[in-house]
Amino acid sequence: MEEKKTRILIVGASGRLGFELAKASLEAAHPTFALVRDSAFSDPHKSSKLQVLSTSGAVLLKGSLEDQISLVEAVRQVDVVICAVASRQVLDQKPLIAAIKEAGGVKRFIPSEFGTDPDKTRISGLDYNFYARKAEIRRIVEAEGIPYTCICCNFFASYLLPSLVQPGLKTPPRDKVMIFGDGNVKGVFMKESDVAAFTINAADDPRTLNKVVHLRPQGNVYSMNELVDVWQNKIGKKLEKIFVSEEELLKKIKGL
Repeated sequence: MEEKKTRILIVGASGRLGFELAKASLEAAHPTFALVRDSAFSDPHKSSKLQVLSTSGAVLLKGSLEDQISLVEAVRQVDVVICAVASRQVLDQKPLIAAIKEAGGVKRFIPSEFGTDPDKTRISGLDYNFYARKAEIRRIVEAEGIPYTCICCNFFASYLLPSLVQPGLKTPPRDKVMIFGDGNVKGVFMKESDVAAFTINAADDPRTLNKVVHLRPQGNVYSMNELVDVWQNKIGKKLEKIFVSEEELLKKIKGL
């Protein structure tokens, strides 16, 4: 007898990562549901994404994080809940956690983290509680006894690499490049579709139950100096390197 596939609900499916998560879920043949606000259908960009998902077989459920009834109804239809709301909405997951607790039966909750580990990241008090909010959601999930998996994928390449990690630029520099510190600290740069595929695979993997999972593919690990070398080889030109110390960088951030 063929084993039933895990039913997955994506919250935030019209966003950049949420859309990739929904696609990855469908590609893996999971019955896929998306919680969608009414307002999303009147946004041309979001509406086109939802049309793609619907055509591919996703079930669109109208609801929002502010509507507890719609949350409970949606959660009761699935085995796994994956939230991909924007970082500024992280604390808005509290009603979703309450709905998961009320509905019962959810085998896994993957909260909206998808960055560096909030329990380990330190940014000199300049992150405006960005990581503290994510850590708060972790503690609530743990306290409620909800089965979970947290995905820490480090940096999204699409946010940082188009500018070669240069503040204020939208394209890589061709003359001068700022190097922070000595440029040898390593970072992990991930593509959204890869993060999504990994997340869907982890969603019902017993090895990831109640674990924090870090994505660190060796081919995705680069220092600033290495990224600059790649770009210089690409354009066939040496850039002037301007080294910015930690102290200078913190002054710049505080000044902004």
